[in-house]
Amino acid sequence: MTLTPFSMRCGLVLGLLTSISPVLADSWPDNTYNPKPADEDIILPMPCDGSMVFRRIEIPMDGPLDDLPVTLGQDGGEWGVIEHSYPAFIAGSFNNSNKGKGRYYLMAKYPLTSLQYQALMEGTCPTPSRKLSVPATGMSWFDAVSIADKYNQWLRTHAIDKLPTEDGKPGFLRLPTEVEWEFAARGGLKVNSAEFRDVRYPMDDVKNYEWFSGSQSSNGKVQLVGLLKPNPLGLHDMLGNVSEMMFTPFYLNKLNRLHGQAGGFVVRGGSFQSGLSEVRSAARKEVNYYDNATPLISKSIGLRLVLVAPTITSTDRVKQLEKSWETLGAENQHTEKEKNETKDTAKELGNLASVVGDAELKQKLKVLENQLRASNQKQQEDRDQSIRASLNLGSFLCTKLQDDGRFLDFLNQNYELLCKDKDENDAHCATRKTKLGEQQDSLQQLTSYYASSLVDSSTLYGQEGLKHEFSVFDQMLTLNKRLSGLKPFLAAHWQNQQKYLANGKIDTAGWLESCKRVNQGK
Repeated sequence: MTLTPFSMRCGLVLGLLTSISPVLADSWPDNTYNPKPADEDIILPMPCDGSMVFRRIEIPMDGPLDDLPVTLGQDGGEWGVIEHSYPAFIAGSFNNSNKGKGRYYLMAKYPLTSLQYQALMEGTCPTPSRKLSVPATGMSWFDAVSIADKYNQWLRTHAIDKLPTEDGKPGFLRLPTEVEWEFAARGGLKVNSAEFRDVRYPMDDVKNYEWFSGSQSSNGKVQLVGLLKPNPLGLHDMLGNVSEMMFTPFYLNKLNRLHGQAGGFVVRGGSFQSGLSEVRSAARKEVNYYDNATPLISKSIGLRLVLVAPTITSTDRVKQLEKSWETLGAENQHTEKEKNETKDTAKELGNLASVVGDAELKQKLKVLENQLRASNQKQQEDRDQSIRASLNLGSFLCTKLQDDGRFLDFLNQNYELLCKDKDENDAHCATRKTKLGEQQDSLQQLTSYYASSLVDSSTLYGQEGLKHEFSVFDQMLTLNKRLSGLKPFLAAHWQNQQKYLANGKIDTAGWLESCKRVNQGK
């Protein structure tokens, strides 16, 4: 990773800037390009000794063909044909080797500002000013593509070492896809699944986070970036202020999939002219590329760049992809196989197709093989999600075992201390004994439910399936600070699960004690 943290100013030597502008500007003050500095900000240099700030959008998937299934869009409302929820998939561009497992892409922390636009597109360097830290507007979609191109060429000429690389190839900037944008707008893995599917990411008061129309918010004017609070990923002005252009064209939604016709370009997120109800994660509009004879521009539409990598970077990567493709949709994926492996029907169809002489039959067999592999892959993805849900449940139940188990210990200690030598008819002690019995029954039921859940998961998914998704879910908890407190309970639950997988013994007392010991002494 070659990018610098926000605390390091990305200065460039005089000779690098003379090819961009005949006038050398002073270094930009921090508040002109990063008014709300935060941990893990990543800064790239720009022409005119400027800067642009990015944030990591992390995905807990490692393999070359691994991706994360997500549900985007929104159900209900009058615009179902535009915003109806649909399944999508997302993966990161860059390997996360310096932070453990997973991959990531980078998204600009703020919309492109007028200051940054002038540094990229004007003939002379602008004078840095906070007043220029408003989102740049009045650009066509073609201008947006040109801006990304200008910035890419400048970086490759003057600061290629600042770009992250994948398989030795430097990344590049472009407009985001709708999936990249909406995944980030909803909060990515920094929110739980219910919050991710909500109309907006969690916030105390919308006015503190997003600009919308009306006297209580934007008052009909575009606003400086970074004045309000960021979303859970540290991104500012994702919803409201200015709508943001997408790279991919507009498609209608057709219930659970996108319709086949590609239209104009898409803008997302709403703007300072949008009503509060229009400023939401699923909001999307189609915009014509042209206004009569000229490209369409708008004072309420801006852009935000993402930094990504090419998919096919080398012949070695092609080999990795081919190897992953061969196992994609294979039966028994992520499960233990017996020594005399169960036949993979899809593979058998492929082998049969390879020896058939009739060209038409061969083609039909290949189509059938691909259909079967796709069906198997969908089943595997659903299975993986079910495994993560079972690990989530087991971890949560472990927290409840700790709470209820420690409370029972407290009641026992109090009863021993206060009632050991008291008369059996003592009213207070009788009440304590009743509460003690009730808590014992409650804990026994909870322990039984936890044990049943653990045994069922072991039976359904096996060692390999659970182990693979434990690694994914553990990383998801790491990325979500609000849920990171669940990590030690996941570790305790995983330890209990492994013990059962190893010896097949039901040890409810031992499993309870394992959960009770989590964070002990802290």
